[in-house]
Amino acid sequence: MTRPDGPGGPGLLRVGAREEPAGTYPARVHGSSTTGSRPGVAPATTQPRPAAPDPAIDVARLRVAIARLSRRLRRHELAGLTPTQLSALATVERSGPLRLGDLAAAEGIAPSTLTRLVTALEERGYVDRCPVPGDARASTLAIAPPGRAILERIRQESTTVLADSLRTLTGEQVAALAAALPALEQLADADPRDPRSR
Repeated sequence: MTRPDGPGGPGLLRVGAREEPAGTYPARVHGSSTTGSRPGVAPATTQPRPAAPDPAIDVARLRVAIARLSRRLRRHELAGLTPTQLSALATVERSGPLRLGDLAAAEGIAPSTLTRLVTALEERGYVDRCPVPGDARASTLAIAPPGRAILERIRQESTTVLADSLRTLTGEQVAALAAALPALEQLADADPRDPRSR
């Protein structure tokens, strides 16, 4: 993947571009006839067709589209949770039971913020704090049944919102999205700034 310096500006990424030496062509065309050619004169060669231009991605346009779609999916009722609390609850469900320090590291939040966050989740009955055997000062967080249920409800609501939006697209647009899903999943899973994704 290379960033073009020419027309299109720095907001475009050109995918799979290949660099070829300028003005170089094959000396012979295999299978071409040389009957009637003069001795010592190389037969005429056919100039290759120019390759189709590589697709260019408008990165700023992609960013705006993803951000707007993400906001639309978050407009539903979040069961009284902030996005940070919802993210932490989902992490506890996926990776728990978790020590508080591990949860703070996974979410990238300060210990003081984590304390308020965990208190809010406990008050709603979404997580259970469990003691660590042999360490009276340590505890872990595990997802509670109400927390699992609220996450499932939020996911269903988000899926319904997205499904309704997909119905406004043409068949060709839906097919293009289906073809792009593996690339979008890779972008979502791999954060070059996050060592956990490497």
